[in-house]
Amino acid sequence: MHTVPMIAIQDLRMMYDGRYVLQGIDLEAGKGQIIGYIGPNGAGKSTTVKIMLGLARGYTGSVSIFGRDIADGDPSYKQRIGYVPEVAELYETLTASEYLTFTGELYGLSAAAADYKASRLIEAFGLKDAYHSRMSTYSKGMRQKVLLISSLLHNPDLVFLDEPLSGLDANSMLIVKEILSRLAAEGKTIFYSSHIMDIVEKISSRIILINEGRIVADGHFSELQGLSEQGTLEGVFNQLTGFDRHEAIADEFVSIVQEVV
Repeated sequence: MHTVPMIAIQDLRMMYDGRYVLQGIDLEAGKGQIIGYIGPNGAGKSTTVKIMLGLARGYTGSVSIFGRDIADGDPSYKQRIGYVPEVAELYETLTASEYLTFTGELYGLSAAAADYKASRLIEAFGLKDAYHSRMSTYSKGMRQKVLLISSLLHNPDLVFLDEPLSGLDANSMLIVKEILSRLAAEGKTIFYSSHIMDIVEKISSRIILINEGRIVADGHFSELQGLSEQGTLEGVFNQLTGFDRHEAIADEFVSIVQEVV
């Protein structure tokens, strides 16, 4: 029996200011995958995700989510998606209770159901005492936990995460990584972007490396290791993106710092 992929992208192209930022992306993602989507700044990662979320238009090619082409104009697929952007503006004058209840209602939950689930998730994250405090008083890590909860509150089937561990302490990182693993085991698909290579290496069941708008590597870390002499994801990243001047730049930087003028 043929299983419909959660994500199916064919020949995706996108142009900004007369330049292609995506130059023919082809990929499919199935249930239960944790996909590390990585690449240098400007490689096209955020553009790909924004297109799948319906936040960017003007592309060519086809993008299907849950077996349905998103170009058909029906936004109902978004009810089954969770999203944590790299930079998010929270309504800081709201309490976490107010914000999460509001978010839950946007996804179709009743106010009572959203508040019930949010209060339990907040408690699981160790923020019970701050649930009714204004988020303007929250630390970066606390705000990140609220964002993570807001993306999962409605039990989505597909989750997009952009630097989701930003601002979290070591213990919270371990918890979130375990959460992602459990969600994937339940059949959820996690599309994950980060610049922290060792984290991507450890949690991803599949790694897709994009450079200059093209996919240059796609596979499990064990399959990609041979592309680098070091055998690390950072080595693979540098090898395939052509960046090999980090040591020279660091030497020059330190020499300038130490220069006596």
